[in-house]
Amino acid sequence: MAVLWLDEVGKDDIDAVGGKGASLGELAGAGLPVPPAFVVTAGTYRSFIEETGIDEALFEAVDVDADDSSALAAAEAEAEDLILGTEMPTELREEILETYGNLDDGEAFVAVRSSATAEDLPDASFAGQQETFLNITGENLVQRVKECWASLFTQRAIYYREQQGFAHRDVDIAVVVQRMVDAEKSGVMFTSHPSTGAPELIVEAAWGLGEAVVAGEVSPDNYVVDREDRDLDSVTVADKKTMCVKDPETGETTMVDVPSEKREAQVLDEDELGSLVDIGEQVESHYGEPQDVEWAIIDGEVYMLQSRPITTIADDESAEASVANGGDASGSSDDVLLTGLGASPGIASGAVAVVDQLDQLDKVGEGDIIVTEMTTPDMVPAMKRASGIVTDEGGMTSHAAIVSRELGVPAVVGSQSATSTLSDGRRITIDGDKGTIREGEVGDGERDAVEEVRPQSPVKPMTATEVKVNVSIPEAAERAAATGADGVGLLRMEHMILSTNKTPEKYIDDHGEEAYIEEIVEGIRGVAEEFYPRPVRVRTLDAPTDEFRQLEGGESEPDEHNPMLGYRGIRRSLDRPDVFVHELEAFRQLYGMGYDNVEVMFPLVNDVEDVIQARNLMEEAGIDPDKRSWGVMIETPASALCIEAMADAGIDFASFGTNDLTQYTLAVDRNNGQVADRFDELHPAILELIGQTIQTCRENDVATSICGQAGSKPQMVQFLVNEGVSSISANIDAVRDVQHEVKRVEQKLVLDTVR
Repeated sequence: MAVLWLDEVGKDDIDAVGGKGASLGELAGAGLPVPPAFVVTAGTYRSFIEETGIDEALFEAVDVDADDSSALAAAEAEAEDLILGTEMPTELREEILETYGNLDDGEAFVAVRSSATAEDLPDASFAGQQETFLNITGENLVQRVKECWASLFTQRAIYYREQQGFAHRDVDIAVVVQRMVDAEKSGVMFTSHPSTGAPELIVEAAWGLGEAVVAGEVSPDNYVVDREDRDLDSVTVADKKTMCVKDPETGETTMVDVPSEKREAQVLDEDELGSLVDIGEQVESHYGEPQDVEWAIIDGEVYMLQSRPITTIADDESAEASVANGGDASGSSDDVLLTGLGASPGIASGAVAVVDQLDQLDKVGEGDIIVTEMTTPDMVPAMKRASGIVTDEGGMTSHAAIVSRELGVPAVVGSQSATSTLSDGRRITIDGDKGTIREGEVGDGERDAVEEVRPQSPVKPMTATEVKVNVSIPEAAERAAATGADGVGLLRMEHMILSTNKTPEKYIDDHGEEAYIEEIVEGIRGVAEEFYPRPVRVRTLDAPTDEFRQLEGGESEPDEHNPMLGYRGIRRSLDRPDVFVHELEAFRQLYGMGYDNVEVMFPLVNDVEDVIQARNLMEEAGIDPDKRSWGVMIETPASALCIEAMADAGIDFASFGTNDLTQYTLAVDRNNGQVADRFDELHPAILELIGQTIQTCRENDVATSICGQAGSKPQMVQFLVNEGVSSISANIDAVRDVQHEVKRVEQKLVLDTVR
């Protein structure tokens, strides 16, 4: 049979439907509501190339020297011509289209996803090589299936198989065709409170597609359900002004006004909320930890689109302190001016500073409470000065909520009318746990976000393995430094650029090269100064094209089917040396200022050629790579397998980016809820790649570190310390726990040697 429905397959059917198809079938089999799909089987691909007689020519075309880039390019082109240029047999074409016709009577927009049969092997990686196409209709479905088949022979796929010793003729490919959900209502669900971890399930809901909720562009309805007895504790119905919808003709997403009769109408009814609570409990039980779930409803049916672990839950000590601070200081209900969502815990009192436009940010003084419609990246410096944040719009995943939690600033979001109700200078107290805004200063209202993360008792543990900290935004530097971390393992440069709301090219055109360089210098210098002489490892620009497209000047960005696998990282920098040179000039100027603790880290390298080209550009920019510390991110299996050659090229360190390394090794899109249960940073294949890389680096006197989310997990810490990693970099709120876990593992190693 050429086609199988999703409910006909499971985890044991990889040979028939590939890794992605098997995983989706397994999720559906576990009772999780995933959108319906069928799979064009791997055997169908095999029959196509054999029955049309192109198989031998195909395998001969890709039998090339994998180290010859021009030969690889020619092989990819010839394989593509053979597959795309060969007509699909009529019987097969009709079966695919007939099956598609059973998805919404042949009118469905579908996602067409490659699913190779060698995706999840423990000793090889085939991630990030095959194509995915979104919003496809029957008109071009067959062509997209063939393009998925052809993507089995991309240069990267050919190279990997050659390096891993897999014969090209032994690997097949299936194609998953899945109905896209054109949601009538959608949102997010936290199976535990995202700040405190309290046993309450929180659902946010809005009309249309979920992009507006996730981006914080609309205030969603908020429902809080007690996990113990499933009682609905509270409902907040928001004024939902806009919504995302999909154009049924083009499949493109657009923002439109919500019809007047639905603006203040409750999105979810009792049955829908009950279904979501059931799914939330099932999802958390399935994954074994609190989850952040994206969901959608169409025609009364609930679908799970994505699920990921909640990473912002405070440790027990912080949570207890937050509850204590919110005790008697809360006051009575009579003085509550407004209510919203408690998005970042803590209590703050201060004078209101209403910000309607960006040019008003200067009026925000130290300790003021910012009141605004919604925050943007440009507001982060003012948010750092503020003692609290209040917004009219947005939910628990809005920019204001996420940045406030990282900065440790209390925040109440989605208040609906704070900007019109409150005025400059008015003294208020906000409760970031309960979501209340009260008149006057209740209690002393004082807190110190920096002191909250400073090691208390016992004092910072002394460890041989360094424990560093990740910094997303320069404004969090003081709080990050207070953790007692041994340095910064990852400072992301892209946040400095994205906060300008312009692409690098547009910013340079508007303001000049020197202004662009100054933006980078100032962003890095603040962190380098805060940590000096502790090292600060700065990752060069690594923003995908979809993020650039949202900025001024982004209209010329490529339209990529999966930007995570596309034009980003070092490949973009090397392709645009005229822009990259300004980043390097910023590093050169920082060294000239005396910030010798700054280290340069190149993202998404694949091989030694990437490293050599980057090193050459450093030298041309006046940076001596023999005197300055520089290194690479290990985010792809290719970089892990090529580490010895990169060590020979002179790198000083290699840092594991486990989010991407896991994604590319296991062929699991980390933003795709359909395969979320397959995303496992502790998978044997990931640990094997990391372990081999650490061993090779130790043999070549190259330091190793980890800066991905997995570095905060106790099991990963245990593995890394035992393998001999040089340092571990964790999120701000996890540094203290990682320090103690490292010390515990190191002490056990010492005890094991003397017993």
